[in-house]
Amino acid sequence: MVDNLLAGPPPTLLPVEEAPLQGLESGQDPALVAQRFPSSSLAWATVSDQAWAEGRVLESYAFARVGYHRGLDALRRNGWKGHGPVPWSHVPNRGFLRCLIALGRAAAAIDEADEAARIAAFIDDCDPSIAREQA
Repeated sequence: MVDNLLAGPPPTLLPVEEAPLQGLESGQDPALVAQRFPSSSLAWATVSDQAWAEGRVLESYAFARVGYHRGLDALRRNGWKGHGPVPWSHVPNRGFLRCLIALGRAAAAIDEADEAARIAAFIDDCDPSIAREQA
């Protein structure tokens, strides 16, 4: 067996977060879903986006940061080694990726330019198509 060392690591595909997804899809308050399922990046992304829409930039930043770190934990549990593709096309990855997007958006809004730039590079490393999807 010959490994293609130039191909890089395989994509990381997170599992579906059944219970948080059901809660959000049934119209439960996203904050309550995040409280009930604190390891769910999807719940934190939803709370972050809600705060952003309401003009609560710092809260959006904080919620996104929690979801981002919970997502890093999930990625590592699923074989991610700190780099490599995390495709947007795999819907269960979107909770983490939405947190990453929200974190970058809020970092830029509070003039945390270095962090916003690092996050933009991280997003591009995860999946270059995200910039097109979010445009």
